[in-house]
Order: sequence, then structure tokens, then C-alpha cells
Amino acid sequence: MARWQPDAHARLEEAALELFAERGYEAVSAAEIAVRAGLTKATFFRHFPDKPEVLFWGQDLLATTFRQAIADGAPDASPLELVRAAVLAVGPIFDADRHRHAATRQRLITSSPALHERAVLKRAVLAQTMTEALQARGVAAGAAELAGLAGTAAFGAAYVRWAAGPTYRAFTTVARRELDRIVDAAASLS
Repeated sequence: MARWQPDAHARLEEAALELFAERGYEAVSAAEIAVRAGLTKATFFRHFPDKPEVLFWGQDLLATTFRQAIADGAPDASPLELVRAAVLAVGPIFDADRHRHAATRQRLITSSPALHERAVLKRAVLAQTMTEALQARGVAAGAAELAGLAGTAAFGAAYVRWAAGPTYRAFTTVARRELDRIVDAAASLS
């Protein structure tokens, strides 16, 4: 086995998703993923701190993108407008290549209580990221928290619909629909 090979992260992710689809998440070890990718177990753990992270590795990129979009928003934008911009800003992350395994990834997460719990925790971190970014712009704590939760709910619903689509479509198209639905639902509460 070569000491260094390019694209180890992508190869490990591809191998993991193939094995999970073939045998189920619980039946696959990190060592088996590494072997399928033509790499070592140590290489696996250099790229992913644990096996579940293969399914969740993009959270830091999402959080950074949300935070930056909110910070860069128009000075007079409302909290919901800032959250809308943040959710739409992550559209390029969800490209056609990422869509290839999105349905498998989503099916695995919903079928495993441990993975579902991790997904809930990851969404809470994203909501907190939006909340803190809004507060940094001077939005009051309660309004920032509500907007952050609404944005995360819209993002989560959009991701599920996008992942379930049999063919690739732009994430922003799906996200706009979910954002409108969430904003309309929130407005009807008054």
C-alpha cells in the first residue's frame, strides 16, 4: 500500500457509504472502510475522528458559511432575512456529487437511533451558530434564538427533501420553498 495517495478523504467517504449501503451502518468497521478505500485504519482516523463523522463531516463548513452570510447581510436586514441568506448561502455545498449519496446518508441516519441523536445534536449546534451570529449583529437574544431555530428547521427540512429527490436539483430551489413555508407558519402564530 502506498504511503500517501491523493483524495483519501473522498475515497474513505465513498467506501464507507458503499459499505453502509451494502451491509448497514452497524455492520461496518472503520478498518473495513479503510481497506475498501485502499488505505490504512490510521489514515481513516486522520480524516474522521470516528465512524459516524463520515456521515456528518460537513458541519464546520455549514457553520462557517451560516456565520459569514449573517455577518455579511445588509445592515437593515431582519433576523429572518439574515437566516434566509444564511440557508441559501450553503447551496453550493450541496452539489450533484454530494447528492449521489444523500439519500443513503439520510436513510442511515433515520434508521439508527444513535445517528439520529447525533443529527439532532449537530442541528442544535447549527441553530446556536445562527443565534450567536445574529446576536453579534445586535439582535436581541430571544429573537435571535427563534430566528436561528427557524433557519435550522428550514435547512433540515430542505436537506431531507433535497436528499430524497431521485435526481439532482439545486439545493437553493428546495431551500427557498422550505424557508417560505417556515416563515408563513411562524407568521400564522400571531
